[in-house]
Amino acid sequence: MDKTYQPNQFEEKIYSSWEKSGAFKPRADGKPFAIIMPPPNANDPMHIGHAMFVTVEDILIRYQRMQGSAALWLPGTDHAGIETQYVFEKKLQKEGKSRFDFDRQTLFQMIWDYVQKNSSVAIAQMKALGASADWTRLKFTLDKDIVDEVINTFIKLQADGLIYKDLRLVNYCTRCGTAFSNLEVNHVERQIPLYYLKYGPFTLATTRPETKFGDTAVEVHPKDKRYQKWIGKEVEVEGLTGKFKLNVIADPRVDMKFGTGVVKVTPAHDFNDFDVWLKHKNEIPGPKQVIGFDGRLNQLTGKYAGLKIGAARVEIVNDLKEKGLLEKIDNNYTHTVSVCYRCGTVIEPLPLKQFFIKVEPLVKPVLAALKTKKVVVFGAGHDKILKHWLTHLEDWNISRQIVWGIRIPVWYKKGADKSEFVVAKTSPGKDYVQEADTFDTWFSSGQWPVVTLMTGKKGDFDRFYPTDVMETGYDILPIWVLRMLLLGIYRTGQVPFRKIFLHGLVRDEKGQKMSKSKGNVVDPVEVINRYGADALRMSLVMSTTAGRDSATGEGKIRGMRNLTNKIWNAARYVLISRESVPAKKQPGDKKFLSELKTVSATVTKQLDNLKIGLAAETVYDKFWHWFCDKKIEAAKKGEISYPALLTGLRTFLKLLHPFTPFVTEAIWQQLPETKEKLLILSAWPRA
Repeated sequence: MDKTYQPNQFEEKIYSSWEKSGAFKPRADGKPFAIIMPPPNANDPMHIGHAMFVTVEDILIRYQRMQGSAALWLPGTDHAGIETQYVFEKKLQKEGKSRFDFDRQTLFQMIWDYVQKNSSVAIAQMKALGASADWTRLKFTLDKDIVDEVINTFIKLQADGLIYKDLRLVNYCTRCGTAFSNLEVNHVERQIPLYYLKYGPFTLATTRPETKFGDTAVEVHPKDKRYQKWIGKEVEVEGLTGKFKLNVIADPRVDMKFGTGVVKVTPAHDFNDFDVWLKHKNEIPGPKQVIGFDGRLNQLTGKYAGLKIGAARVEIVNDLKEKGLLEKIDNNYTHTVSVCYRCGTVIEPLPLKQFFIKVEPLVKPVLAALKTKKVVVFGAGHDKILKHWLTHLEDWNISRQIVWGIRIPVWYKKGADKSEFVVAKTSPGKDYVQEADTFDTWFSSGQWPVVTLMTGKKGDFDRFYPTDVMETGYDILPIWVLRMLLLGIYRTGQVPFRKIFLHGLVRDEKGQKMSKSKGNVVDPVEVINRYGADALRMSLVMSTTAGRDSATGEGKIRGMRNLTNKIWNAARYVLISRESVPAKKQPGDKKFLSELKTVSATVTKQLDNLKIGLAAETVYDKFWHWFCDKKIEAAKKGEISYPALLTGLRTFLKLLHPFTPFVTEAIWQQLPETKEKLLILSAWPRA
């Protein structure tokens, strides 16, 4: 063995030998154990979050493989809908082009080619980290067989009466040009002006004076004594485009302490107001849209038509002042604002006919599965969070106004009312046109465990479904994990996975969130090149707890690089000490081998219970401080025999292998009289 361990001399060769050996494929016999990889964006380079899930899942799959299980880690990549289209549009923008310069088919093909060109990057980087996934089973969310199964689910939902199309307010990003579900909207607190406007006999407070052109009523609390005489009456209001009339309605949702206790009702631009209209349809007109999907005021706003929202607000406020219709402005009002999770643009509630899934019938069996522990959540209190989301879930808007994705298989007869439609995989005839919207990307990825195994190798679904562990970040519990439970049970009658293991966010060594602006981002690729994959893997999982954030930085990574050097040096000493350490059985052997079994039993139990961070800590501590500092020293003194010491090294290489696969495999290849040629395929130590 060389004096020092150089990761870059071994890692690529070792990974290649693993792949060639077929080690990543599930064995023909053994108890099935399956993990479906959370599909990363097909064209995204690996970031620290990817590195975390790859490491955790690879640890579990390597451990199960060594336990004799038929271990399948099925990899895949995601088309990622709006995220990918957004990135591609930014690329077009740099070229002086826009998505509107191309027809649908051309734009889709351009994005497809872009994704295919870059899709190998993420896979190559996961391999560099040691991901022992079965790449022969690689899936992409836009593979034809996957698309067919996703559409089959939609057709089944529609046949079961769980799909409907309705005009609703949606969370619309005027920059991305699409609607989002409530789960994909970020909520941020901002200090914004609160404007007190004169409305006929009332003064009311609003943060959005530009939507006043879409008002259909004013509203008060039914018990507010100040306004009893006005309830049910019509009032005349002086406006910027002339006088108009509004009905005064009463509803208990009005907060009498907010502003003056009077609020304007704008159903086309406020979710609460839309609900008010649904409740009071007999008293007030329907939604009147005054802001377009381009984020500009429309023709109903008179001279303000064509102005973007921000500019229009400034002009409108100035004109209200001139007309004496603005009483005052409170500049210290703190308000929660909804913003696009992708680009940060303020979300506009806009009326749009969309396709929805009725979620209530899907939620009940999921709650039952959680109650009976058919599925168990690992991660500090996140089972309660999951139940909360499930019990408060609204019908799911699955329509997206983008090109990149799976087109909704709905067809309309040319020239007919679009409220009537046909659901089918292919056109019912040449007189029909297809719906322009695509599925929400989470609709397809929400079926991931089902459709990947259904379309996989013959027998995979029957053998590996339900899968054993779904491992992912806690931040996408409501966005993705919840939906896999809804659709998985609906489609198959069984939970898609038995255990949910949630890792936390990876923060810097000070516990701060990583961001490019702070300059504290850890680049996994750079770390692997500098310190080796094993050092990064161990630094990510060492002492972590499911569902809680962890810290990783240069210092911790260097410390784990020291561990890989320690493993190498300890092995090197054992190999060169064959002549100096007694060959015959020694008095200390029995106790040493007994304690070694205890260590193996402890690590085994921790991994069985998914205590991955604790298992990493245990094997680190016992190897460094017990085996190296005490037992190797005891062997030097002749208290432990060479065969016992070599057994100790072999055992620790196996215990360390799921965490640090490269250095342990590199050493294993150089051990004498090794029956098991590859460590990755060796048997786990028995307690």
